Amino acid sequence: MNHHQEQTPVILPPAMLGMLGGGQLGRFFVVAAHEMGYKVTVLDPDANSPAGKIADVHICAAFDDKGALLKLANTCEAISTEFENVPADSLSFLAETKPVRPSAYSVAIAQHRVSEKNFLKHAGLPVAPFEVINEVEDLPIDDSDIYPAILKVARFGYDGKGQARVKNQHEAQAAFAQFEREECVLEKMLKLDYEVSVVLARDVQGNVATFPTSENSHLNGILDVSIAPARGRDAISHQAQKLAILVAEKLAYTGVLGVEFFVCGGELLVNEIAPRPHNSGHYTIDACVTNQFEQQVRAMTGLPLGSSRQHSSAVMVNLLGDIWPEDIDSAPEWQVALNNPMLKMHLYGKQQARAGRKMGHFTVINVSRDEAIKQAMQVRAELKIGE
Repeated sequence: MNHHQEQTPVILPPAMLGMLGGGQLGRFFVVAAHEMGYKVTVLDPDANSPAGKIADVHICAAFDDKGALLKLANTCEAISTEFENVPADSLSFLAETKPVRPSAYSVAIAQHRVSEKNFLKHAGLPVAPFEVINEVEDLPIDDSDIYPAILKVARFGYDGKGQARVKNQHEAQAAFAQFEREECVLEKMLKLDYEVSVVLARDVQGNVATFPTSENSHLNGILDVSIAPARGRDAISHQAQKLAILVAEKLAYTGVLGVEFFVCGGELLVNEIAPRPHNSGHYTIDACVTNQFEQQVRAMTGLPLGSSRQHSSAVMVNLLGDIWPEDIDSAPEWQVALNNPMLKMHLYGKQQARAGRKMGHFTVINVSRDEAIKQAMQVRAELKIGE
């Protein structure tokens, strides 16, 4: 343990907490922290960032701005992050004087596909067959059983960006050239039964609270619908929880972690890890005793974790910019959603709607999972999502 943790075993309200990143995950963090009586400083370069707009202090600066980082270190009692592309160097710099949770080490592994795949493989976790590609010569020949595959840029690829499906060496070479020969991972494409994820929180002492496994479906590489608890075999859901806990332990992780899995031929494979709250965990806001953002506050301040028990079945649907009318002053027909008394609406306060941009989500809760699915899909159709 470093000496900061010994001096400040628990950080209590009304302390100021620091958040690197001002998107919707940061915004929900600010809401949770405020509910508990904390103050929050958000560091984000966007003057209109969703989290910055409701924070106590918004430092509008780049994530590697030394002056801004110093201000954060001097005014906040603990610091966390809400998206993986925060420079790990910035986290290391802050960690010299204040608790940073999760650590720079965990974030650095999760933000680089090669480090992530190698970490998972060496930790003995099941992953899809992959090759690390540093130069054209590394691309396997046509009769390799890795094809068809997905070529993914090692750095900064998220929500389906920096990825290409390739059927053979020739296509892989073309994609690699298009990615300017950046380091890549070539991953075998597998026939998926379905996808699940587990969001968990791990505290300073190493105690873990896992949220129920959710079942996820995607549209154009972006999460579309999450159903919790997941359908399918209970054994798969339990195994996903076990593997997610193993990931957190091997990373010596403190904070909230999302672990995405593929289910292939009834077997689980770890797809990706996210060192932060996760889109598929948004259902916890309306369906669990403690939501993922309150857990993030608790883990970073050294408090014991809250109960992650789910009290209602839940179906979350993402609202992307695609469903907004061209005219920015008009909005989708919210009435169809708000007519449902079991639907919880969450709009993120983003200034501009664009295709593929996460603008909000809604969650339908119900005692019956089937009923929640039916109602959520009905509203989803009425809002013309995925058309």
